[in-house]
Amino acid sequence: MTDSITLVKTWTNAQQRLKAARVDSPAIDARLLLEAATGASRTDILTDPYRVVTEDQTRLMDEYLTQREKRVPVARILGRKGFWKLLLNLTPAVLVPRPETECLVDMILKRTEENQSFTVADLGVGSGAILLSILAERPAAKGLGTDISEDALAVARDNAASLGLGGRAAFLRTSWASGLDDESFDFVASNPPYIRSDVIPTLDPEVKDHDPILALDGGESGLDAYEELIPQVYRILKPQGGAWLEIGYDQAEAVETLMKQAGFSDVVTFKDLSDMPRIVVGTKKTLGKS
Repeated sequence: MTDSITLVKTWTNAQQRLKAARVDSPAIDARLLLEAATGASRTDILTDPYRVVTEDQTRLMDEYLTQREKRVPVARILGRKGFWKLLLNLTPAVLVPRPETECLVDMILKRTEENQSFTVADLGVGSGAILLSILAERPAAKGLGTDISEDALAVARDNAASLGLGGRAAFLRTSWASGLDDESFDFVASNPPYIRSDVIPTLDPEVKDHDPILALDGGESGLDAYEELIPQVYRILKPQGGAWLEIGYDQAEAVETLMKQAGFSDVVTFKDLSDMPRIVVGTKKTLGKS
């Protein structure tokens, strides 16, 4: 008689496989895949570790692990990713949302009140992570997400609908803010592509092989998107409106300069939880005001 296959045994074996494949976070990834394969929660794994895993669940777990060993990201295997307080659906057309981008969401929420009515634009909306996280926390706010990719917009629309936010979120296919009215938004956020073209081949397989190049490649300098984007952000902001732009770790000075050249005041760079420069903030001042 063979021993039963349990949650804890499956988790342990999965970690060993992922460690052997040199996956960065084997314990976390093994747990996420185990939860998806078995329907168990994190609490179940800790409090009921000897629950038996069925043959079908074991087979599905093996399929997941085989993909992860090939460096397919967990979010791509499962087709979803947790971001802020949301669970977002993903396709190959959109970037997997990163934890550091949550800093941008947090900063905008701290700038606003729970019942405040305002408009926000998310330029290069991708999966909708930034825009939908803000709207979910601010029930009187409305927002617009733009993207040059119709496939990405389809993902964002699907996420908005499934989260019950479709009535307050609109989506438009365009390049950044092209075609949007002047002075029409209180806040603008963007996480544009900022990786230098020559760096992309050196990235981890999880990124270079699975994230859309359109969402990664910032050109030879890494700044191509900002040079095009920042003047448009300034144009569509209302007076006293705020801009939040995510940047690469070594781009603070260059992006701050572009912001100031476009007319922004109070330009400051904030660090993420890893103490890396991450978000550049600026305000569109009214003429005659300091």
